[in-house]
Amino acid sequence: MTTEEVPQPFEVYGDGETYLHGTKVLRRTGDVLTPGYASNYRSDRVANHLYITKTLDAATWGAELASGEGRGHIYVVEPVGAVEDDPNVTDKRFPGNPTMSYRTREPVRVVGELLDWVGHPVEQVQHMRDSLADLERRGEAIIDD
Repeated sequence: MTTEEVPQPFEVYGDGETYLHGTKVLRRTGDVLTPGYASNYRSDRVANHLYITKTLDAATWGAELASGEGRGHIYVVEPVGAVEDDPNVTDKRFPGNPTMSYRTREPVRVVGELLDWVGHPVEQVQHMRDSLADLERRGEAIIDD
């Protein structure tokens, strides 16, 4: 699967039914992802949910901001169970869930990978990293997981 689109905030990817997951972890088609492992963003924290989205922009941020080395990956995933709005985004920053961000305590299956996706400009990624680090320093980097 390929996409060469620059990610646009709030723009639903594909047919609107496709879920995406951004990470630095290498996965294969058919892999099943489950919660209960180190968070994508803090290796000292166990994630109780898997986070997925229907927008390329949010998945791109996930791939770019995840812990680890190298280029991120954006996977097309299929939830096995129920999903809910991600309260970290919808309740705090974007009421109504325009980012189409979700979480689940159930497994998700990798059904493909987006290749050749275009990331955010380096300066924008650094600004986001700096902003997140500032929240952490102020004790405001609270994640409802």
